[in-house]
Amino acid sequence: MFLMDIMISLILMLLLIICVLVGVA
Repeated sequence: MFLMDIMISLILMLLLIICVLVGVA
């Protein structure tokens, strides 16, 4: 459960960063 929680957090962070990069570009 703990590892899955970390994975979900990392994925959400990546999506957020991608959205910011696309917004800037």
